[in-house]
Amino acid sequence: MDGAIAPVPKLADASCHGGKETLIAAAQAAGKTEVLAKLAQDYPQGPHDQPQSMCPAFGSLRVGLRMRRVATILSGSACCVYGLTFTSHFYGARRSVGYVPFDSETLVTGQLFEDIRKAVRETARPADYDAVVIINLCVPTASGVPLDLLPKEIDGVRIIGIDVPGFGVPTHAEAKDVLAGAMLKYARGEAERGAVARPRAPMAEGAKISLIGELFPADPPGVAALLAPMGVALAPGMPAREWRDLYGALDCTAAAAVHPFYTATIREFAAAGRPIIGSAPVGLDGTADWLDGVGKATGCSAEAAKAKALPAIKAALEANRVKARMVVSGYEGSELLVARLLMEAGAEIPYVGTALPRTEWSAADREWLEARGTHVQFRASLEQDVAAMRDVQPDLALGTTPLVQAAKEQGVPAVYFTNMVSARPLFGAAGCAALPAIVAAQTAGRERFGRMVAFFEKPVVKTPIVVPTVKKIVKAEAV
Repeated sequence: MDGAIAPVPKLADASCHGGKETLIAAAQAAGKTEVLAKLAQDYPQGPHDQPQSMCPAFGSLRVGLRMRRVATILSGSACCVYGLTFTSHFYGARRSVGYVPFDSETLVTGQLFEDIRKAVRETARPADYDAVVIINLCVPTASGVPLDLLPKEIDGVRIIGIDVPGFGVPTHAEAKDVLAGAMLKYARGEAERGAVARPRAPMAEGAKISLIGELFPADPPGVAALLAPMGVALAPGMPAREWRDLYGALDCTAAAAVHPFYTATIREFAAAGRPIIGSAPVGLDGTADWLDGVGKATGCSAEAAKAKALPAIKAALEANRVKARMVVSGYEGSELLVARLLMEAGAEIPYVGTALPRTEWSAADREWLEARGTHVQFRASLEQDVAAMRDVQPDLALGTTPLVQAAKEQGVPAVYFTNMVSARPLFGAAGCAALPAIVAAQTAGRERFGRMVAFFEKPVVKTPIVVPTVKKIVKAEAV
């Protein structure tokens, strides 16, 4: 449908500062009840309803900006758009971000939707783009701006409209899934209707696995090497880097939810008849179990792969032992995997916190950790992470920026999970060497932190400073 729409009802306080409950009520009154219900089902909240994370919409924006021939347009308050574009370019985006501004009048009269439709039509140039993504932020979502009424395609350019409100999507990690899942659903419909383009890279014959999750660049080649003795190759992963890769991902034999919170993406793979494999090839136990899972899903024996990979992983773990008491927390979704690997290397980790929800695809990792005495906190809040850090008194804390700050204030070495841990290989033997190296380097500074804290806690005898009075300053200036 591409017709005009009725004016959006004017709702008091439906603004950035109206508060979560007000925004939810406004969105429901404006016809977004179904959208919010779907978000609540895919990304359940609680016990802590809004973990400390950057604006969730950054996740969807990042997915769009990392794809070739995809344009991204934001609809939201100017301050939000500024912050999102700044963050995206800080993290390396080299692409322009479209923006449809609005004011109170255009919002409540429905003109904003007409402006969005115009922007989409002007952007949808088949010579430049395969798809145009339009993202509703908090205020347009709360005001009921109906992106579902946009045309589904213009001159062959696909139009993807999604609502990513901060009051409906708990974390930016899950917002990646909002867009990835919407794109995969669209591509699945295209593939079911007829022939589609092949991925740009050559596709292997035989069984293939699609990895779900935004991974460190060295990890997919490492996983491919693990799978090679089984005769299993990698299909394009999700989130995809180009539209045609979505078809290649759907052409897999099975999908591996190495990041287990991609609920919408997993749903589309399941709808395409693809079995889902949980956990990931981390450490010795994790790799052996994961390869067995791949073998079960593909019908290929995992024995040759395990015979080749496990001795190398065992040797790497023995050569990179960790002697440290730690806490691990973050909002990337790989926190349980990191903790498993470090514990196999010798670390003691009483607490793991993650901003992401508990899902069936992380069950194996949770059970492994809990069997060894680790408390796993899903939807962890900053307060829970800090309390755990103070209770555990670790040699090293891996966590979010505010947790790192709180730890260092107490003289505890700490590392920002996203920039340090997520920027290292995690899978196979490479992960067994990379992550323990971080721990060794950081725990070596524990004594230095202690000296600094002790120094600044010492009472300082201050020399009185004579401050000239205003009269003296005026008299001196007159001279």
